[in-house]
Amino acid sequence: MKVRVLIKGNVHDVGYRPFLLGMAESLEIERFFADNVYVDGKQAVEVLVEDEDEKVKAFVELVKKKKPENAEVEDVDVEEYNGYVMKTKSYYRYLTATQLAKIATYGGKMLQKQDETIRVIREESENIR
Repeated sequence: MKVRVLIKGNVHDVGYRPFLLGMAESLEIERFFADNVYVDGKQAVEVLVEDEDEKVKAFVELVKKKKPENAEVEDVDVEEYNGYVMKTKSYYRYLTATQLAKIATYGGKMLQKQDETIRVIREESENIR
């Protein structure tokens, strides 16, 4: 069985994809993919799942009941899917790489902010003297 699940709401940058991967792993789902997307200009997470019917149905039920702490889910749509779904272990590596890239980007921005703050503090200190 293959399904496409579309989770709509405030669902980006809240850890939704690792959260979903954890649920898929807990059910030993063989094939899984999740990506942040936009639907009609609004945030969504698209999830593709393939495995035995019972596992997929259990996954869908979990998705409808659980969410990351900071997520705000407005709607969950489920439909049949006929395309390719990558192996869960491959998705794990893909997600790890994308999350590391995100960390590097945000880390660089944090260092820039830190340097700007230090510069302002030094300027203010010199103006006080």
